Amino acid sequence: MLLFLSVPQPRPPGARTRAGAARVARWRRLRLQQLRRLRGLLRVLRGRPGAGSRRRGRMALCGQAAGAASLPSELIVHIFSFLPAPDRLRASASCSHWRECLFYPALWPQLRICLRVSPAEQPRLEFLMRKCGWFVRELRVEFAAENYLSGGGPGDGGGADSGTGGEEVEALQLSARWLEVLRTYLELVLCVLVSIRNNRNLQKFSLFGDISVLQQQGSLSNTYLSKVDPDGKKIKQIQQLFEEILSNSRQLKWLSCGFMLEIVTPTSLSSLSNAVANTMEHLSLLDNNIPGNSTLITAVELERFVNLHSLALDFCDFTAEMARVLTDSNHVPLQRLSLLVHNVSVMHKSLDNMPNDEHWKALSRKSTSLRVYIMAFDIKSEDMLKILKPSIPLERIHFDSYITCVSGAIVDLISRQYDKFLTHFILMNDVIDTSGFPDLSDNRNEDPLVLLAWRCTKLSLLAIHGYTVWAHNLIAIARLRGSDLKVLEVTEESIDFDQGELADQDVDPVHNLIEQVSLGLGQPWHAVMDIESLSVFTEPNRHFYREMQSFSEDI
Repeated sequence: MLLFLSVPQPRPPGARTRAGAARVARWRRLRLQQLRRLRGLLRVLRGRPGAGSRRRGRMALCGQAAGAASLPSELIVHIFSFLPAPDRLRASASCSHWRECLFYPALWPQLRICLRVSPAEQPRLEFLMRKCGWFVRELRVEFAAENYLSGGGPGDGGGADSGTGGEEVEALQLSARWLEVLRTYLELVLCVLVSIRNNRNLQKFSLFGDISVLQQQGSLSNTYLSKVDPDGKKIKQIQQLFEEILSNSRQLKWLSCGFMLEIVTPTSLSSLSNAVANTMEHLSLLDNNIPGNSTLITAVELERFVNLHSLALDFCDFTAEMARVLTDSNHVPLQRLSLLVHNVSVMHKSLDNMPNDEHWKALSRKSTSLRVYIMAFDIKSEDMLKILKPSIPLERIHFDSYITCVSGAIVDLISRQYDKFLTHFILMNDVIDTSGFPDLSDNRNEDPLVLLAWRCTKLSLLAIHGYTVWAHNLIAIARLRGSDLKVLEVTEESIDFDQGELADQDVDPVHNLIEQVSLGLGQPWHAVMDIESLSVFTEPNRHFYREMQSFSEDI
């Protein structure tokens, strides 16, 4: 006898009524579609796209067949949160659903952009800022002008005949490139500012403009700017947008603007509300092109910034009255102070109002952890002697010279006064004639650089170019500091040898130098062969700005 056992199956919803027949059929179809999507997704995850072609399998990844589009948006956002920013941008080109998920605000809390001042960058910048500008919390933008402005590039008139005619052709072509770069620069700045004008979530805002390339003999030619912006409308629009961003901000803690072209004015900070100014932790205003005695911030304005932990200003703008304000009891102790000493500012502004040694002592008493970073552009020795007060807690100093060289007396003074604090010492001299570099040592038995390494026990970085460094002194520096000297960068053309070392035929002086310095440092060492590879030499403004940022963040 055959027994047929009926196993009860789960009844679809609405199956007992005739009116639910349509719902039953629709439920079964949806169930079948979900199973098919799940199978397709499993095949993709296992690396077996199925019987179809490879091309169909790749297309199915973003289509309905594989089920990628049916994944919850929250899951896609979580998956792509593990990708770096460049890969996220590439993934956004897959399909519209991914693009919507990939520009979810949680994926872009910070945005750091380095832009060439080129028309090709504008559509990319507009797309990115349109997607992220309204919600990004940390925005850092660096504008980098191309080096072709200095000449020597293709189509720059290099093949023209020498003489007056060739010089005129080259001048016209250079003028056209200047106009193009300035026009593009203004458009890119406008694009950034327009996109964040209503962003109330912005907490860190940093702008760097490489106007050092857009300058000629230290000051920007107003002729080119008047041709690009004859009525000054774009410049005014940029300044108004910057003030609007400040006035709309509610959570801004970090404001940094360095070497930008006429974006910050002496009245810009007045747009900040008192609530935002009272909670600001970092303020950086670096611009040596402000005419006359006007400054970007005054001591009265600084009184509102009671919570500042780090500050970066032009040295001529940092007055004794500002030092007094920072020592008030209602201000929190200042931790980092970065000062830019530029020959243009020194020529147009006076050093009479700078803090004296008593002011620096008061600042140090207010904050025992205060550290100072000084960058000096082409400053005369007599001016440096006025600036370098004994009580400055100087941790880093960077000299960059084009005309005026640093004397051995200045190096000796630094090693004596700041032996307890100094960790970074950079000495750069951009000279055209490399046949004879200035020698810092008047006495061959007491080299200032060797004494610097001996006295400054915390020295961890030493970089030199454009000054004579004797081979035996370089070996002594390596032996004195040993493995504590993490970075020792000396260009090959700066190193010189004694006649006795060159006369010894049994020992290769270069090989012996490399071996002895490597032994002293406890790590392989070579002289810098290509000076263009050193950003501290090729882009001193950018190097100082980035170092200032990390110096201010390292609290």
